[in-house]
Amino acid sequence: MIRLDSFDGAALERAARIVRGMQSVLVAYSGGVDSTLLLKLALDELGRESAIAVLASSPAFPAAEQEEARRLARALGVRLEEVETHETELPEYLQNNPDRCFHCREELFGTLEPVRERLGLRWLAYGATADDAGDHRPGHGSAVRRGVRFPLLEAGMGKGEIRSAARRLGLSNWDKPSFACLSSRIPNGTAVTMDALRRIERAEAAVQALGFRQVRVRDHGSVARIEVEAEEIPRLTELREAVVGAVRAAGYEFVAADLEGYATGRLNRTWKPKASTSS
Repeated sequence: MIRLDSFDGAALERAARIVRGMQSVLVAYSGGVDSTLLLKLALDELGRESAIAVLASSPAFPAAEQEEARRLARALGVRLEEVETHETELPEYLQNNPDRCFHCREELFGTLEPVRERLGLRWLAYGATADDAGDHRPGHGSAVRRGVRFPLLEAGMGKGEIRSAARRLGLSNWDKPSFACLSSRIPNGTAVTMDALRRIERAEAAVQALGFRQVRVRDHGSVARIEVEAEEIPRLTELREAVVGAVRAAGYEFVAADLEGYATGRLNRTWKPKASTSS
C-alpha cells in the first residue's frame, strides 16, 4: 500500500532551501518518485541550465523503467544526460555479498562525476530519503565518501512525506510503486548472473501485466517467490493458474507466493526463531 503522510510544507521548504544553496546540481535521476521530486525542486529553484538530470542505464534495470523515466523527463522539460554503467562487470558486484550496493554506487558515482565536471555544475545529488537510514544501505556510504549530496534526507523527508509533496507539486509519478535494481531480488551470497536478471525482469513484467502494481519476484534458482501487497494476496491466489503459467514461461520451474506480502529490504532480513517457552 502506498504510504501517504500529511503534506509537510516545512520539510519541503527545508529541502528547497538546501537545493537553492547548492547553486547548480547534477541530479542522479531514475524516474522514481524520490529522484523526480529532487529534480523538480532543482528545476524550480535553480532553472534548467543549473539543474540537469542524468539517467544511468545498466542490465540491472528493466528497459521499460528506463523508457518511463525518459518520458517523464521530457514532460518536466529537463535537460537529460544519459550514461551507461558497468557494475554487472565487476566481480565484487557479481559475488553479491552484503556490500554489493556499495560497489554499484561506486560505479554510478564514479561515472557521473566526470559528467558533472564537464557540465560545470557544483554538486552531484541523489534522492536518498530519511527512511533509508533504517535499512541496510551500503550504497549510501559511497555517496558520503564521495561528497554526493542528498537534500531530501538532509531535510528529514521520509517516503510518505515525499509522496505527499510530489502529489502537491503535480508530479504524475507520485504514487509510482517502489522499485530497486533487479539484483536486489537475488539473496546475498548467490551470484548475480545476466540470465537471472532477465528471468526476474520477464517474471515481474508478466505478473504486472495481470494487474498487480507492486511486485517483487525473489529469485531462488528454479523457484520464484512472489511478493505483492498484502491486500492483493487473495487476488494473487485467485489468479493462481495464470500467475503460475506466466512465471514459468519467464523461466522458473516452481512458483511460490510469499504470504507476508511485499516489504522493502526483505532479503536483508535475518530471521531468528522465537525462543521456545515451557510450561
